[in-house]
Amino acid sequence: MKTMLSNISLLFSTFRFRDLVDMMVVWFVIYRVLLLIKRTRAVQMLSGLGILAIAYISSIWLELYTLNWLLEKFFANLFIIIVVLFQHEIRRGLAHIGRNPFFTSISADEETLVIEELVKSSVLLAQKKIGALIVIEREIGLEDYIEVGTRVDGTVNSELINAIFVPTSPIHDGALIIRGGRISAAGCFLPLTKNPNIDKNLGTRHRAAIGLTEETDAVVIVVSEENMQVSLVMGGQITPDLDMATLRKALYNLFSLSSSYRDDRQEREA
Repeated sequence: MKTMLSNISLLFSTFRFRDLVDMMVVWFVIYRVLLLIKRTRAVQMLSGLGILAIAYISSIWLELYTLNWLLEKFFANLFIIIVVLFQHEIRRGLAHIGRNPFFTSISADEETLVIEELVKSSVLLAQKKIGALIVIEREIGLEDYIEVGTRVDGTVNSELINAIFVPTSPIHDGALIIRGGRISAAGCFLPLTKNPNIDKNLGTRHRAAIGLTEETDAVVIVVSEENMQVSLVMGGQITPDLDMATLRKALYNLFSLSSSYRDDRQEREA
């Protein structure tokens, strides 16, 4: 008992403030990593690595020499294995570090107008059975995808959006990307998801929307010409079959806007 108390006393006597800061930084990094990989394949891969670690410890305890030798070779190259297995999550994490603020350069009224035009155009396109893929850039920049598209730099309004996605338009294929409250580019190609567990009935547009939102924090509106449905995709998750009111509410919540902005603007216009 005395030995334990002396060890605790020694620990506290050598504990420095910078050690507390060090622990807090490590805790924060682990917390952010867990948030980043939540609901991704990385969780399953981490579980697999955990099972292998348990098998390695058990092989030592049970003296399973062949298994222990194999697992020892495996863990000797653990750093390279982690880089290969988690390259998608590492790339996503680095993108978060170099994130680019969005919607900070425009007012709340302008944000409201953008959302209203997006909602109106999405519903109109669905009613006309015209497919569309509308991407809203948030904190992580989408310059790589904008570069391969056709630069537009136009005001967000339903007439322009409908004109872009009408089948006779030369840039109707691909995605329309909104940056800083303006249509930055159209005809942009997005990465398709590699998740084998998604619904097999989902088409290319939905798979592209999921793929982009798995790698970035963008919000994507998908309009399906087959079933005339509007879907919202973010974080690799899809919310299908949204009506005008539900889509509007979801976008307002995502961009932390109160419906009072819309109501005030409508009153002023009236």
